[in-house]
Amino acid sequence: MSSAPGHSRLTKTHRVSIAGVAALGAASLALTLLPGGGSAEAGTQDMATVATVASQGSSTVQASIAEQHSVADKRVKDAAAAKAKAEAKAKADAKAKAEAKAKAEAKKRADEQAAASRAAARKPVYANNLDGWIREALAVMKAKGIPGSYDGLHRNIMRESTGNPRAMNGWDINAQNGTPSVGLLQVIQPTFNAYHVPGTPHDIYNPVSNITAAANYAADRYGSIDNVNGAY
Repeated sequence: MSSAPGHSRLTKTHRVSIAGVAALGAASLALTLLPGGGSAEAGTQDMATVATVASQGSSTVQASIAEQHSVADKRVKDAAAAKAKAEAKAKADAKAKAEAKAKAEAKKRADEQAAASRAAARKPVYANNLDGWIREALAVMKAKGIPGSYDGLHRNIMRESTGNPRAMNGWDINAQNGTPSVGLLQVIQPTFNAYHVPGTPHDIYNPVSNITAAANYAADRYGSIDNVNGAY
């Protein structure tokens, strides 16, 4: 509240003093209203009564001020306690949210790792030999819809290269034209490029790549590698 012009804000001491003066003034006024014919003894008694009234008035004002200060202090303390409680709750909520997020992320990572482990466990491991190459090639062919059987592949491989993935024909017409037949099923590079099966290495000497490309070519030309019984 702003002060009136020309007046400064009253301090607690000033208020107490004014209240005391007001009480004394009231008592003096009461005294002046007494009949003027009283005795000296009566006057002394009256002055004592005035002093008592003034003292009681001052005490009452001080008690009221003290009570007001007590109420104000309690409100301040209550407000501070409420603020501290709200801050503590906000901090606890933030901590709980962070912990829940961390837990969810950890569970997600664990689930992904478990899924990867299951996928790895389901993925077959093929032997690095003719049997393993044929079986892996058959899995690729099945996924790509290329016909052929184990016996059909094995029979043609043994005729063409005797199972040597590095075999090369250096004397036939293909060799004379600069594109020798190579690999398990003796494929020339242009045919390999045209019939290479996506998902396998683009390497004509790779056993699985060579088998699947040859089977893909045979399926296009003869219906299946199983239908091939000689040079193709």
